[in-house]
Amino acid sequence: MIANYLENITNQFQYYQSLGEKTFDQLDEQDLFWQFNEQSNSIAIIVNHLWGNMRSRWTNFLTEDGEKEWRNRELEFEQTIKSKQDVQKKWKEGWDCLFQAINSINENNFNTKIYIRSQAHTIPEAINRQLAHYAYHIGQMVFIGRMIKGENWTSLSIPKGKSAEFNQNKFSKGKHKGHFSDDLK
Repeated sequence: MIANYLENITNQFQYYQSLGEKTFDQLDEQDLFWQFNEQSNSIAIIVNHLWGNMRSRWTNFLTEDGEKEWRNRELEFEQTIKSKQDVQKKWKEGWDCLFQAINSINENNFNTKIYIRSQAHTIPEAINRQLAHYAYHIGQMVFIGRMIKGENWTSLSIPKGKSAEFNQNKFSKGKHKGHFSDDLK
């Protein structure tokens, strides 16, 4: 059961990571810095926040509180990233930190209490908390990309008006042992 959960959660994180990357692929560098207004976040700001959060939550996550003293959350919401290359570098660093932590979980440490801002979590609670947080922000990134590109946006899921065709294709293949994220690729 533990191995199944860890495999499933890894697949879910990889799916959301790929949504971000597919968004970057459709955008020009200047698009990553577009803001609807001064109070809204650009994709670069969201990536910077996710990078800071991932490094804080997943560095030594079995032994240290997930809110590190060295984290500067307020600075994460400033336009500190200056290029598409920097966006992609921080994106990769954050995910590498997360997957290294997930890969360190096993049957011997699965019952370890994880702390985030002094609040105790089981490992599944801590992981699910972060999955929901990342999905929320990555959804924002995809939506911003879609707004910027308009009609030139290539859907990352089932395109509008194509649900019946998608379902027909899926059901014609019969039952399979694929992952949920495979259904949206």
